[in-house]
Amino acid sequence: MSQHFDAVVIGTGQGGSPLAVRLAQSGRRTAVIERHLFGGTCVNVGCTPTKTYVASARAAHVARTAASYGVMIGGDIVVDMARVKARKDAVIAGSREGVEKWLRGTKHLSVFNGHARFIGTHALRIEASDGTTQDIDADEIFINTGTRAAVPSIEGLDRVPYLTNSTVLELTQLPEHLVIVGASYIALEFGQMFRRFGSRVTLLVRGERILTREDADVAQAMQDVLAREGVEFRFGTEIERVEASAQGVRIHTGDAAIDASHLLFATGRIPNTDDLGLEHAGIEPNRHGMIDVDGQLRTKIDGIWALGDVNGRGAFTHTSWNDYEVIASNVLDGESRSVDDRIMTYAVFVDPPFARVGMSEEEVRKDGRDALIATMPMSRVGRAKERGETDGFMKALVDARTERILGASIFGIEGDEAIHAFVDIMNADASYKVLQRAMHIHPTVSELIPTLLGMLKPLKPMKPLRH
Repeated sequence: MSQHFDAVVIGTGQGGSPLAVRLAQSGRRTAVIERHLFGGTCVNVGCTPTKTYVASARAAHVARTAASYGVMIGGDIVVDMARVKARKDAVIAGSREGVEKWLRGTKHLSVFNGHARFIGTHALRIEASDGTTQDIDADEIFINTGTRAAVPSIEGLDRVPYLTNSTVLELTQLPEHLVIVGASYIALEFGQMFRRFGSRVTLLVRGERILTREDADVAQAMQDVLAREGVEFRFGTEIERVEASAQGVRIHTGDAAIDASHLLFATGRIPNTDDLGLEHAGIEPNRHGMIDVDGQLRTKIDGIWALGDVNGRGAFTHTSWNDYEVIASNVLDGESRSVDDRIMTYAVFVDPPFARVGMSEEEVRKDGRDALIATMPMSRVGRAKERGETDGFMKALVDARTERILGASIFGIEGDEAIHAFVDIMNADASYKVLQRAMHIHPTVSELIPTLLGMLKPLKPMKPLRH
């Protein structure tokens, strides 16, 4: 016999957990279902553990370069991966246990452990780890099942050990030679991180540059920083087959072979929609496996929403949280918010970090509008010079007619924080002059943003390449 609820949330990620609590607090009889670890990707295998590792890697880097600041440290700097992992596990445990305690302690909220699959439009079957099942149904269902690491099909891969962004976090011994397949955010963060830990690191890049979604000057600047730290790049490289070797794994790429102790795939994410029984709910994922939604995150089936990475509207913790806010405002507060109105922003947490909001220079050029542009090297920023970290630059793009900021990028020290000056003024739909004329604190990175905007000049057409 099926148990009825007013609302059900599938998944306890950054959007699902707070939504379940808000629904329950509204008086709805609510259920939340988690098949594995409470907290979702961010808490368990995403932001929380990786940024904990980034902090450990930076500590090692600072220790190695301390002499340039007049601080003398005797002996070699050695990283104990078991202790790095133990610190990470402690941070994760606190977050994960906090989420579970919060959910289980919320009135009107029932927590189920198990895998949920649709057996009807508004009906679900939950299978527990021991094989027992329970059927429930609800008037409102919210899908928050997230994504998992994508691993390409390669000859021999079924016979050799390999790592993903999840399993690499379980290592207790430092890889001697880590080969990473990929050229985007995850690959670059892990590449610099493990190089700073002390591993030899090689990135295999299918194309001719990293960060293909970003401007070429950003990609080159980041590559230069990582290469200077000893990260190796092999461009135009695809794996044909792999096999076990004395070192660990031998990777064949055309005429060349690479011997590595560890192989890590950072080749994207795929949505957890293939085992939800969506066909029984009348929902068909798109060609990427995502669940299509409108601006209010409603699927084509009345009473079913999709939020977080699984809806293809963003692949970040902050977009998942904003999804929750949009749904809660619309369903519970009588508002009419839409994710179509939000301005995309994100960061790559290499060191120094890269952050962007809105359009890139390349996108503005393709758009063809009359625009202004300004760039400034971080070597002009007092905070950067004082810290001895002057890599990178700032860039801003403005609509020449409306004076609205179209986009901004910061690759440099504290860029992941300073970018929010642009985020806020863009969301306020205000002229760039409001930000240009603001008084900022000295000495900070943000204080140079008004100076940057004072350097705006017309965006000139790109010069054609000479052959």
